[in-house]
Amino acid sequence: MTIARLATTLAATLALALPASAAPKSPGLRLERVVMLMRHGIRPPTKPLPVPAAYSRETWPGWPVDFGLLTPRGAAGVKLLGEADRGYYTARGLFARGCPAPGAVVLKASSKQRAIRTAESWGEGFMPGCTASVSHPGEGDPDPIFHGLDDAPAWFDGARAHRESLALAPRGGIAAEALAYRADLLLLARVLGCAMPACPLLSDPSTLVAAPHDRPDLEGPIDIGSTASQTFLLEYVEGMPMAQVGWGRITRAEIEQLLRFHPLKFRYSNRPDYVARAAGSPLAREMLAALTTPRGAKLTLLGGHDTNIADLGGFMRVHWKVPSYPADDVPPGSAIGFELLRDGKGHRYVRAFYRAQTMDQLREQRRLTGREQPFRQYLAMPGCGNSTAPRACTLAAFTRGVRGRVLP
Repeated sequence: MTIARLATTLAATLALALPASAAPKSPGLRLERVVMLMRHGIRPPTKPLPVPAAYSRETWPGWPVDFGLLTPRGAAGVKLLGEADRGYYTARGLFARGCPAPGAVVLKASSKQRAIRTAESWGEGFMPGCTASVSHPGEGDPDPIFHGLDDAPAWFDGARAHRESLALAPRGGIAAEALAYRADLLLLARVLGCAMPACPLLSDPSTLVAAPHDRPDLEGPIDIGSTASQTFLLEYVEGMPMAQVGWGRITRAEIEQLLRFHPLKFRYSNRPDYVARAAGSPLAREMLAALTTPRGAKLTLLGGHDTNIADLGGFMRVHWKVPSYPADDVPPGSAIGFELLRDGKGHRYVRAFYRAQTMDQLREQRRLTGREQPFRQYLAMPGCGNSTAPRACTLAAFTRGVRGRVLP
């Protein structure tokens, strides 16, 4: 599928979604439970050189914490989301004032510090002054929910994943995909200070590399574009002066333009169906259990990573578009989730949603109250929809759909 055709498909899907803060009109439906998978907040790059020196010899800006850790501003931004979520779900009758009852809110996270601190910070905003412990694997322990493919499990067929990923490329393969992004690569070369005309961003090939028991990985200029654009975004939302963001050679609009590389990489490494089902199955099972376990929590939050959300988006075959971000991108602190609703006759339904701060809400650390709300969008799930609960599955249909796509 070409990028143009993909954009058309996404536009048609997203046209079904709701305005930012509105819930679908479904008289008589009561919210019973919520589960959401949330990306960590703002962090620095995960290594000293975000991109290899061949692409940029600039000195990268300093950060207040070590590589890959949640920053204080990242924690503060996530806390604002927790406050907004509490107000939203209290207004919808899921919670009352004061501390939630024991077990009403469950917080889980991956083994990474930035994910753990994100869940803790969200809990501080959602239930200030209350107990908000986060369960998570220990450092170095297996993490099957959030990092199930990291250890290259023998059962995962890397060759199949590679074939499915290559099939998503336009005619001409990955080389044609890179050519379609040449204008963005020229912009990126200018920002990185990559000398023209010898800059490898314009001469090196972008390739899709297979691994025996891991997801395929993009290498070359497209991968550099994904990493570099994320770094510029993180500098921007961390509140760095624009003279430091991209060394003063990038505008706010150009950050948004370059971010197109990020969901493009997800397309090839996370959204091929076999990859999405393999990596998304543990997350989908966990979230289905949160909705259906008798006497379960009213709200379950899973603190993870952008790759987790991309995997789950592919597993569920849903799409989203946050203002100021490309379609299917995963902003810091954003979440994909599901609501369990019940009508007056006891019938239950499930809706999928996406919730996020915009780029400037996060950079400016805006309080998300009154008219200044997080972006919220209800997502069309394939095979679902009925007149009683628009854009929703019956719980039975949702359960069958998830179980039918879960890989053993």
